[in-house]
Amino acid sequence: MDQGTDEDTRYEAVRGRDARFDGVFFFAVETTGIYCRPSCPAVTPKRANVRFFATAAAAQGSGFRACRRCRPDAVPGSAEWNVRADVVGRAVRLIADGVVDREGVAGLAGRLGYSARQVQRQLTAELGAGPVALARAQRAHTARVLVQTTELPITEIAFASGFASVRQFNDTIRAVYASTPSELRAAAPKAGRGRRAATPNAGIPLRLAHRGPYQAGFVFDLLAREAVPGIEDVSGPPGTRTYRRTLRLPYGTGIVAVGERPGTARTASGAHPGGWLDARLHLTDPRDLTTAVQRLRRLFDLDADPYAVDERLAADPRLAPLVRARPGLRSPGTADPQELAVRALTGRTEAERLVRRYGKALDAPCGSLTHLFPEPAVLAGAEPGPLGALTAALADHAVRLDPGADRDDAQDALRAVPGLDARTVAEIRTRALGDPDVAPPGRDVPDHWRPWRSYAVNHLRAAGEWEL
Repeated sequence: MDQGTDEDTRYEAVRGRDARFDGVFFFAVETTGIYCRPSCPAVTPKRANVRFFATAAAAQGSGFRACRRCRPDAVPGSAEWNVRADVVGRAVRLIADGVVDREGVAGLAGRLGYSARQVQRQLTAELGAGPVALARAQRAHTARVLVQTTELPITEIAFASGFASVRQFNDTIRAVYASTPSELRAAAPKAGRGRRAATPNAGIPLRLAHRGPYQAGFVFDLLAREAVPGIEDVSGPPGTRTYRRTLRLPYGTGIVAVGERPGTARTASGAHPGGWLDARLHLTDPRDLTTAVQRLRRLFDLDADPYAVDERLAADPRLAPLVRARPGLRSPGTADPQELAVRALTGRTEAERLVRRYGKALDAPCGSLTHLFPEPAVLAGAEPGPLGALTAALADHAVRLDPGADRDDAQDALRAVPGLDARTVAEIRTRALGDPDVAPPGRDVPDHWRPWRSYAVNHLRAAGEWEL
């Protein structure tokens, strides 16, 4: 498809206010200086005045400000970057996890095994923005969330968002939102202001957006079955459950609560408009907000493209009725890849023992949440056998499971760990590495289910055709 045709197709999506493309691309209007998500409810601009961008950062870099009506910075991320295994996909996942803010571009490049210049060139060529610009756009979004949902002082928010100075923070907010931080706070929705005023220790309220239909029941059922006492719990009746867990983060610790929501209804056209999960984060250091949010998004698979997945799988006669029964079924990941790897090996009961014996107690427990899952270095020196071998490999980085890890390299390294069978390796690749296309060993998983075999497996499990 040539560029002109591609942009004409995108314009039709804008004309139709098609939420399926929110986060897939952005459009900007030259006469207003504003950029939007495709589903923006404003009057559709003339085609001659529209420009298209792959990322919000690219639109901001071209001098456009975020629309106050559709809030394009709050859309789900593009599913492409979670699916892709190349250096661009790995780089985007690392930037989303906050690596540029913590380690700089040099740290990002080192994790990817490329030079900083190569990373800059590849990201700019595909996304229209380099790592610094992508990280800046993410910082701006984090800052807006903190400004509008907490009573933190503006100066504290500047550094919590990852900005090097208050002046840089103020300049970025004005450039991206055409408002000062104080004006953004004053413009926050009344409901948001009420939440902020209710109690100073209420945590940070968030809406974790997703595109299209979302089968929350399947995800919460899985989390309830797997919940390890001390670090996780699931409470409430099906349909309105709350999942809570502890988080180990770069600057401190966190506790998160995420609520189950019923599926969104179809619109008159038969499409699903998308929705969100309500969450509340309690952080010991607000600098961890961006990282915590991205890890929750991976856990709940919120950046997936259910339209692409369902279209491919519904073409198979065996899967078609399952897809109709559960449109938008997700492939849950994890909030902590190293923890997931250990739990995939040991199972729930043994993981509970490890938490009781080796877990780090929280300074401020919250009900049944009392500990962090033990770090690999602690287990490596204390546990024998396959668990000791795996945690030693994780501790010395012989096995890398971070968002920028090469999936094939990680799988090869896992296979080299004594005592890990093929099924455990496949689960780690699916959940810890977020691979959408994993076939469990010993199962009949046709190639025409590619590149969504992980989702196909979940459909079969949800239908009771395969054991969990």
